[in-house]
Amino acid sequence: MKKTIIFTAAFALVLGFGIATKTVASDKGPAEMTLTTAAAKKPATFPHAKHQETLKCDECHHTMTADGKQGPYEAGKEAKCESCHDGKTVTNPKVANFMKAAHENCKGCHQANKKGPTKCDGCHKK
Repeated sequence: MKKTIIFTAAFALVLGFGIATKTVASDKGPAEMTLTTAAAKKPATFPHAKHQETLKCDECHHTMTADGKQGPYEAGKEAKCESCHDGKTVTNPKVANFMKAAHENCKGCHQANKKGPTKCDGCHKK
């Protein structure tokens, strides 16, 4: 009887971890995104799934600390970039608004790694 109870409890525990892991791992956001801003002339297309194949989330995403500085990425606490990069909240002019932050982060990464689009029509499709 004890063996049955222990086996059942162990099985339930393993099954529970399996389901929890699958749920967390499968919530990766949209495969492709269209990035827009209020002042955008042309939206940018962003292949999110393609980037997830080679990058970790914290290579692009981050949080904001209580003192208004860039903090470490925390899974599940994602917010729209524009919630801080709104032209008012972030004081660094290079990344003050979402467009500037995206150009600095995305284009900068592409240039540094010599991989990916760096010209306007690479992201902003006609």
